[in-house]
Amino acid sequence: MKVELLAYTPDADVLCAYAAHICYSTEPFDAHRSAGILRKVCGNGHLSVLEHASFTFLVEGLSRAASHQLVRHRLASYSQQSLRFTKAQPVFVSPAGHDFRPFYEQAYMEYERLLAEGVHEEDARYVLPQGVASRLVVTMNARELRHFFELRCCLRAQFEIRALAWLMLAKAKAVAPLLFENAGPVCLQGMECPERSFACHLKMKGHKGESE
Repeated sequence: MKVELLAYTPDADVLCAYAAHICYSTEPFDAHRSAGILRKVCGNGHLSVLEHASFTFLVEGLSRAASHQLVRHRLASYSQQSLRFTKAQPVFVSPAGHDFRPFYEQAYMEYERLLAEGVHEEDARYVLPQGVASRLVVTMNARELRHFFELRCCLRAQFEIRALAWLMLAKAKAVAPLLFENAGPVCLQGMECPERSFACHLKMKGHKGESE
């Protein structure tokens, strides 16, 4: 899997801090106070100010199975490779410990046979497994990204979307360290796990994501 940060709001940390500042003060804004401002508003749950910053990623090598999970995050914009108009490539994703290559190869041979017989891509794609790799562009604002990381960086998340979340977090944190300094699964933030009885029950302090 490959993740590239294509575009992002310049000075996102300062912009969101400024948005928070004007909500509560009439004094001149001091950009050097951005860290304190953001920590305070995030601690108070005033997350709407984070919606002023957006981040756009290119994701390649993500399976269709994982992309179906990704698009469940509704407050985002997606542009995914269409298999109606483009030919699928013989690139597939398998869970660790499983070798699905024989099945994938057989399915792809059938896919190519159908295309050779004149079947349109939009119909031939029905024989492709969910493990076929895709590529897409996704845009989220900082608030939605933090929510995405809370859910998908969790050890309970499926392996592929968890790897994607950690890669996206590393990219976002590199350009907006204040906005994402405490981002990640809720257990790393000292909060109660929303999985409750399904929680991993592992001591997460010092846990490292797949991107590290």
